[in-house]
Amino acid sequence: MLEALGITAFAESVYRTLLAGPARTAADLSRSLHRSDRVTRKAVAELEELGLVTRLPGRPVRLLAARPDTAIDLLVARRQRELTTLQSNARALAAEMNVVRQPDELLEILVGQRAVGDRFTQLVRGCGRELLVIDRPPYAARATPSEEEVTTRLHEDVRVRGLYAPESLELPGALAAARRAAESGERSRVHPKLPMKLAIADREVALLPLVLEDMVESALVVRKCALLDALVVLFDLLWDQAAPLVPVQEPDEAADLGLLTLLAAGAKDETIARQLGVSSRTVTRRVAELLDRLGARTRFHAGVLAERAGLLTE
Repeated sequence: MLEALGITAFAESVYRTLLAGPARTAADLSRSLHRSDRVTRKAVAELEELGLVTRLPGRPVRLLAARPDTAIDLLVARRQRELTTLQSNARALAAEMNVVRQPDELLEILVGQRAVGDRFTQLVRGCGRELLVIDRPPYAARATPSEEEVTTRLHEDVRVRGLYAPESLELPGALAAARRAAESGERSRVHPKLPMKLAIADREVALLPLVLEDMVESALVVRKCALLDALVVLFDLLWDQAAPLVPVQEPDEAADLGLLTLLAAGAKDETIARQLGVSSRTVTRRVAELLDRLGARTRFHAGVLAERAGLLTE
């Protein structure tokens, strides 16, 4: 369990033994663990240096294990500070190099669904400030782990903007997942005609399909260059055209059930009925009531009026 913090397996055994029976000497530990005094004392010294073991006053010297919750929290915090410093130093070193990258360093081709899914996870985990995502099926990575990765970044104060295609919200549980992301802090919008999948981390690296006809079996990684700048501009243009995904208030029962959100997403009656758990006839009736209430001529017009009225937000 403690190997991730740089603690050897035997040192962990010593720590666990002291937790089970405190106030033991090094000799007691050697006998209990059937190891030499030299090896045991080396493990004790390792634990003392990390603050996991302290010495009790008196002779012979007896040892006491620190509470695991407090001690491990301190070690994790220390390791996080070390990693943050290492990351900052690496970025500073890259800036000092100030060299022009070769074309083969700017672009990378990925082949295989697993490679594409793994790179998306890596891109999300490496993001430190801002994550831009165009979400539309099919997917190379499983939905639930990908959702958890993005939510984790939200909790770490990474700004996330998500653009959703209507067909992505038709999948079972997709609308609920989008709402959970919005509740966690994601700014979410829906666009009826998104050209492709896209993920951009910190405006420094992007992941997009290599072939639009098959968006999961191959992908292109783009690093800082004019093409990446163009992809950021494309995302911003689509964002400005898109409608907010989540209702900000509940103007009536239909909106409470998510009807307004699904209409704004351009979903069909069958999809709306499946997501809301009602019949298609009920959907048709509620849509008519909503159009009448908003004074809208069409569903699209209803979405425009709802956004203008502040019924939708991101």
